[in-house]
Amino acid sequence: MTAVPRRRMVPAYLATGGRSRPGTAGFERLTVLCATGTEPSPESPELEAEHRRLWELLRPGALTVVEAAAHLRLPVSATVFLAADLVEAGCLRARAPIPRAQQTDRTIVERLLVGLRALR
Repeated sequence: MTAVPRRRMVPAYLATGGRSRPGTAGFERLTVLCATGTEPSPESPELEAEHRRLWELLRPGALTVVEAAAHLRLPVSATVFLAADLVEAGCLRARAPIPRAQQTDRTIVERLLVGLRALR
């Protein structure tokens, strides 16, 4: 029988400090997070071990909120709280998700193709 990987269960209310709303508004599931050069202060009472784990996860490069939540094995809602705290502390930067591209007008592409063929 194969062993099932142990899943770490952290209740969301523990990771968020019992808060019901993050301090910074505007986080979505696809908000891109990246670490700044500022390291979270160990003396800061509002930053817990989960905050440091998130910051260390993002230190090598950027991830979306959803990806970070999956790596931390936390709910997305709890990860939003952690990220908002670190943004307020100046340890993370958050960027709005990249919007979906609009579909290209087919007539423009066809005219471009006709023009390219005429250059032969």
